[in-house]
Amino acid sequence: MAYELTVGLRYLKSRRRQTFISLITIISIGGVTLGVMVLIVVLAVMSGFETTLKEKILGMNSHVWVLPQMTRHIEDYEQVAAQVRTVPHVTLVAPFTAHEVMLMTEGRVAGTILRGIDPAQKDLMRELGHYFRGQDLQKLLLPEPASHSPQREQDDAALPPRGIVLGRELARTLLVFPGQTVIINSPLGVLTPAGILPNMRRFTVTATFETGMYEYDAKLAFIALPQAQQFFDMPNAVHGIEVKVDDLYRVREVSQAIRTTIGAAFWTRDWMEMNRNLFAALRQEKVIMFIILVLIILVAAFNIISTLVMLVMEKRADIAILKAMGARNASIRKIFMIEGLIIGVCGTVLGGIAGLVFTWNLQTISSAVERLLGIQFFPPDVYFIDKLPARIEVLDVGLIVITALVVSFLATLYPAWNASKLDPVVALRYE
Repeated sequence: MAYELTVGLRYLKSRRRQTFISLITIISIGGVTLGVMVLIVVLAVMSGFETTLKEKILGMNSHVWVLPQMTRHIEDYEQVAAQVRTVPHVTLVAPFTAHEVMLMTEGRVAGTILRGIDPAQKDLMRELGHYFRGQDLQKLLLPEPASHSPQREQDDAALPPRGIVLGRELARTLLVFPGQTVIINSPLGVLTPAGILPNMRRFTVTATFETGMYEYDAKLAFIALPQAQQFFDMPNAVHGIEVKVDDLYRVREVSQAIRTTIGAAFWTRDWMEMNRNLFAALRQEKVIMFIILVLIILVAAFNIISTLVMLVMEKRADIAILKAMGARNASIRKIFMIEGLIIGVCGTVLGGIAGLVFTWNLQTISSAVERLLGIQFFPPDVYFIDKLPARIEVLDVGLIVITALVVSFLATLYPAWNASKLDPVVALRYE
């Protein structure tokens, strides 16, 4: 196969009368390069989006939720939590409450999910503390007592200090800063002899957090579990128990084990079940995008076909001489298949390098283009994230490379077959 490779490489070199063919060869290489580069960048962005979204969803939420089956609250939650801790692969168990409330300040109102979490859960505090820039979340939820003015209500003065932590976008909506107060208004109200009265109480904003996911930063707030139980009249009761496991993808198995352990009075929901449609849509979109972008490589394949067909026409005399010297049809096919594969390999290698370099610097490039055009490609209130993520998957890159090489190889079959069928007598008749 040595002389087939030598001839194939020689045909790639430009001569004065073959300038047009060499230009088409360069365009063919550029087409493969562009297709491979775009595929790598787009699939890396989609993989990064899925990974980032998964991290943000699970960063503020647990992997499994244990909820009561027949009642609204779990009364003996400490006993249930102790049973859940015995299940293999469980790493964290913590009770919680969740209410939809209205937060009010002077002239501003915002609907919020208010979560009550237990400050005594050190593992939970440590995981959530990543979003609080190293601050002690336990002290934020249970601040030191402040001096009370004589004008303050007697019931407020008698209660322990109340701290509330707001999402950064929520704090911006309410125009509040750490140290200021907000009023929590529960729509459920309080039943009294005079009827249902509004249930409102003041809390001091001790800090804000930022997850980078707009939905959480704009709609979520935390208070200490004892404060939530007191405010919503739930003594010794919680809405559910959150559980984290050591392997994200074993939640179904762990969830089933938890139900078996604690009995039929409870049911569980895992993160895969709650976000199944979202991640299924992302995976389907990734597959469809791959299929669509392969069309770019197919266009480049047509360029390879046209290049080889024109080269066969240009080299009719050479092919005839080679066949007259004893070259077999298989050898002629190999010459043009090698040339087409060289075009495909060069385009694939250049496209792979360009795609990886572009992906590694994607955030810098995106920020520069946003500043230049004065626009924002990914508004956080639409795409859940505040920056363009990218994650290079080895499997994706390998699949792209294999696809490009296979398409390039298939593009060589017809021109190579056409060259091998050339009759040397006919080709040399008018030479």
